[in-house]
Amino acid sequence: MRHSAASRNSQYRGQNRQKTGGRMANMNTGARPVQTASNIVTVDGSGKRPDASRHGDDDLDAGGPQGWHAVTPLDGVRASNKNARRAKPLYTPDEQRRRDETVWTLVQGVLAPVQFIVFLVSLALVVRFLATGEGWLLATLSVIFKTLILYTIMITGSIWEKVVFGKYLFAGPFFWEDVVSILVLALHTAYLAAVIADTINRSFMDPQAQMLLALAAYAAYVINAAQFLLKLRAARLQRAETPATALTLQQVNTNTATGQLPGVSS
Repeated sequence: MRHSAASRNSQYRGQNRQKTGGRMANMNTGARPVQTASNIVTVDGSGKRPDASRHGDDDLDAGGPQGWHAVTPLDGVRASNKNARRAKPLYTPDEQRRRDETVWTLVQGVLAPVQFIVFLVSLALVVRFLATGEGWLLATLSVIFKTLILYTIMITGSIWEKVVFGKYLFAGPFFWEDVVSILVLALHTAYLAAVIADTINRSFMDPQAQMLLALAAYAAYVINAAQFLLKLRAARLQRAETPATALTLQQVNTNTATGQLPGVSS
């Protein structure tokens, strides 16, 4: 028995020296250890990584001398789930399909830049009037035109939201954008009401106060536009980061049944 134990210990030390020598050679040549089926270790079928009680996952994954770790069939699924939890997608697959198919997406895509151009022109006219006292009529007409475009884009946007999300307003992904849109609409409407009231009764609100109200409406519009731009940018980034293919649990079970582990080529 002592001879047998000594023989096993000697064999174990020899294997360790061989592995240590291979690692040192890789470190000296700058080569990175290649992960093959021979250097993947599992402990009693539980899928636990070796030395898990003494080393954190970051140390094991660092690729250094302690970087030899177990790869379990569920590693691919865990990585996919971790990426999926980073941010909730703006659209579900069905919503994305409806968004791409409806003509209201194109309508919104045309009206949004048109409204922004009208806003820039109107803003210049309003600032000119406040600075010089000239051009009140042009400034007023420009704000009225901007407000009419806003009404149009709000109506068509509600139809688009109904088609894509099933709600005319306050759909989950655009809830806060819609909240601010209502504020923008209220301020523009207040401006129109002030202009109409001043037409009936000249002493209702002086022209300069009207233009200041228009500026308040425009400030809210800029905030709302920034909300939509940031949301759409985030949606594009999420879509770009989505892997082309994902390892599902069913695929993992199939690979496990056939003896193929993720990341290991036969």
